[in-house]
Amino acid sequence: MSDFHPPAPDTFTFADDGRIPNSPLPLLLYQGTVRLAEDAQQDLAVVFEQQFATNQWTRSWRNGVYPYHHYHSNTHEVLGVYRGSATLKLGGANGHVTQVQAGDVVVIPAGVGHMCIEHSHDFGVVGAYPDGRECDILTGEPGERPQALDRVKQVPLPDFDPVLGKDGGLRKLWLVE
Repeated sequence: MSDFHPPAPDTFTFADDGRIPNSPLPLLLYQGTVRLAEDAQQDLAVVFEQQFATNQWTRSWRNGVYPYHHYHSNTHEVLGVYRGSATLKLGGANGHVTQVQAGDVVVIPAGVGHMCIEHSHDFGVVGAYPDGRECDILTGEPGERPQALDRVKQVPLPDFDPVLGKDGGLRKLWLVE
């Protein structure tokens, strides 16, 4: 059996670095969000998939994180680490380096750069998107920038935080006045 104990997330905001647009919305890092009971035979990837889907973050997939700076201009993204650990660079070349491990969740606003610097041999994440949106993958090339900036601004705020649902997380932290 799994147990969700989401602490208040750490937040990180990144400025446009000229290549990666980033966002005024903070990236959220929930550390130790999910713990499985010692005797649990449950797959943590399934736990994340179910939790995200409950909160309308769907079109889930399982894999890792690309080893180069990239971002999505047309949707926000959630990553649930279901196995192993990794060092991620968040926010582009001048961004923040952080460690993630099984049980952690990263909520990435549209436009925010992310990449994997290194990872354990067994590292895996479940990714998903609000309302099952389809993502693009952009790397900060000059020709993609004008259209990407417009798309980032048009991405709607999700109705639910992928971890906390209707009443917490990004629903409070992403309110733009």
